Amino acid sequence: MRLASLFSGGKDSTFSTFLMAQNGFEIAVLVSAKVTGEDSWMFHIPREGRRELAGKMGVPLFEFETKGKKEEELEDLRRALKMVKEKYEIEGVVSGAIESGYQKEKVERICYELGLKHFAPLWRKDPERIMREMLDAGFKVKVVSVSALGLDESWVGREIDEKVIEELVRLREKYGIHISGEGGEYETLVIDGPFPL
Repeated sequence: MRLASLFSGGKDSTFSTFLMAQNGFEIAVLVSAKVTGEDSWMFHIPREGRRELAGKMGVPLFEFETKGKKEEELEDLRRALKMVKEKYEIEGVVSGAIESGYQKEKVERICYELGLKHFAPLWRKDPERIMREMLDAGFKVKVVSVSALGLDESWVGREIDEKVIEELVRLREKYGIHISGEGGEYETLVIDGPFPL
């Protein structure tokens, strides 16, 4: 089955894409939202480096613009997926959703409307386990922004390793942060991994 991946260049979308490829699915295209507004309900704001990462992964990158406005961005995504369905003959979409019911529900609805299947291989998995599996698979990931109590500017640029995971576990216990940053506590960029897919 040919899939499109909703892709920001961050660890969750990239690891989900890798897992689907490892399970025999063909990743035909990476679909990345270029958010031109201040924020987004739906998308992580992609960082510089996602084009280079797509090149390492060996998968074409399809970018579309959105202002990030709550309902409009869903229509922007629907149009983008309709275009890649026609151009790349995809049959499904993979996303990096872990716990965001809002995001998962919206992607599933759009996929249903377009006759596509939705896959979320990280959905409801233990976040600490996800992080360790990602490291074990050979991913190199750096923190590119932080916005939570307990995470200061010294975290920006750090590569995620066993020590970082242990620190995040302690911060979860102290401040209640999500280890995978699912609540927006931090953002990441994958800098290398077991590529090409």
